[in-house]
Amino acid sequence: MKKGLFLSLIAAVALLASCNKTLPNPEQLSVNPNPLVKVGNKVDAEIVGTFPEKKFAKKGVLVVTPVLKFEGQEVLGEPVTYVGEKAKENGKTVNYKEGGKYRQSCSFDYVPAMRKSELYLRFEARVGKKVIEIPDLKVADGVIATDELADARDNKSATTPDKFQRVIQELTEADIKFLIQSAELRSKETKSDEVKALKAAIKDANDAERKEINKIEVSGYASPDGGMDLNEKLAQNRQKAAAKFLQKDLKKNKINAAIESNITAEDWEGFQKAMENSNMQDKDLVLRVLSMYSDPEEREAQIKNLSSVYGTIAEEILPALRRSRLILTTDLIGKSDDEIRELAQNDPAQLSVEELLYAATLTDNKAEKALIYQKAIDQYNDFRAWNSLGQIYLEAGEIADARRCFDKALEIQPNDPDVNYNAGLAAMADGDLEKAEQYLGKAAGTKGNLNAALGTLYTKKGDYAAAKNAYGQNATNNAAVQQILSEDYAGAAKTLANVKEPNATTAYLKAVVAARTNDKAAVLENLKSAIAQDASLKARAAQDIEFAKFAEEAEFQTIVK
Repeated sequence: MKKGLFLSLIAAVALLASCNKTLPNPEQLSVNPNPLVKVGNKVDAEIVGTFPEKKFAKKGVLVVTPVLKFEGQEVLGEPVTYVGEKAKENGKTVNYKEGGKYRQSCSFDYVPAMRKSELYLRFEARVGKKVIEIPDLKVADGVIATDELADARDNKSATTPDKFQRVIQELTEADIKFLIQSAELRSKETKSDEVKALKAAIKDANDAERKEINKIEVSGYASPDGGMDLNEKLAQNRQKAAAKFLQKDLKKNKINAAIESNITAEDWEGFQKAMENSNMQDKDLVLRVLSMYSDPEEREAQIKNLSSVYGTIAEEILPALRRSRLILTTDLIGKSDDEIRELAQNDPAQLSVEELLYAATLTDNKAEKALIYQKAIDQYNDFRAWNSLGQIYLEAGEIADARRCFDKALEIQPNDPDVNYNAGLAAMADGDLEKAEQYLGKAAGTKGNLNAALGTLYTKKGDYAAAKNAYGQNATNNAAVQQILSEDYAGAAKTLANVKEPNATTAYLKAVVAARTNDKAAVLENLKSAIAQDASLKARAAQDIEFAKFAEEAEFQTIVK
């Protein structure tokens, strides 16, 4: 609080002394906050004071306009007019005898140059027709803009990964069906198109350069009608017959591969699937029986009691369950890393989109990565390539290019949570908080830290309570910024001490905490560390009003010069 900041008006009053007139002279003047503080994208302040008794001329008029001055520029706030009791002009009336309250709010749209600024009041004063010239009066310093240190890029972007697999497994299946209570192979079954295709696939897997036989399985089944002992024996014999048949073909083609054996004595699972896929009139009734009874014998008995449908079951469902199943698992062997690297560089058209995206993961060079992603975009226009290229630009601080890439990705895949998350970070880094909020609202399910990103957004919007809830226990620079702005200096110090990958901003924020808690040694130590890691912080520190009380110190001057 400052008393008599309007004392410069007294000299002006003297000009009218012969007329025995006085001008307003508010006292006990205060500006809140002082220094001024950036909140969101605004710099707001309220100025209050008192007009003393018998000081405001009855015909006096005072127009007060807040003016924020910085770097040879000035921005005007909304003026307020105060008038005496007998003045003809409109305004807030001040009683001559009793005086009154002076109150004025101002708001400015923030620009970075305002970090080194001063708030003045500009006057238009007169009594009657007599105009009095009064110089601008400084009332506050500005602007604390520590919220700018909450960086959207402090939140790691979310990757939309490739689906490249070096080895892809492929299944080929064939059934050999048997007659009821029989394990005898029939020529009709062993020469079916399914069996021929499986035998050809085995030979191809054995001969092809980029294929390998992973395993061959032969399973024997019995339908779930009849006794358990009979069905178990049937399943075993059917498996043996089919395996012997297949082993003969492997030997003929000189293929060395083992055959794995399995049996299912009563194929209730196959029965249920067949029923679900059938068009039988009362299939729901049969399925209800399966769900009600787990004992195999009870199931069989209940189903046989359904005389209206059992005949159809015996004719249409059960025959397909009396079988052996032959399953080939083939490993398709993909290109080696060296092959993929070489093709990505010299002949990317020979690579699939998954191989191209994978190729970018084989280098740590950002320029090389960007080039590969651009090739994937040119060949496939894949949204993941756009997203990954945008991540590279975002990390490099090339925000306009990052936003362009994320927009392209969203044109292709508008609801992808990871791309929306990244687009939100880029918009936030660009100062477009409204768009950032829209994107982050569509990012549920992202692999990124959505809560931390929302905490950063709320911090930048000036909603520190919401930011605190969003950050939770996240120990990041951005979380510490919120705590500093909320004046939780102990919490901020603890958070900064636990940042996993501390950097120049971490040290700078530690210096801010030290300044606010009047720890000069820690201010100097942490500023040295911050500037050593990022020389650009020297200019910021020299102008940062957070360090105003140390600005004239020789040691401080040495650090920032």
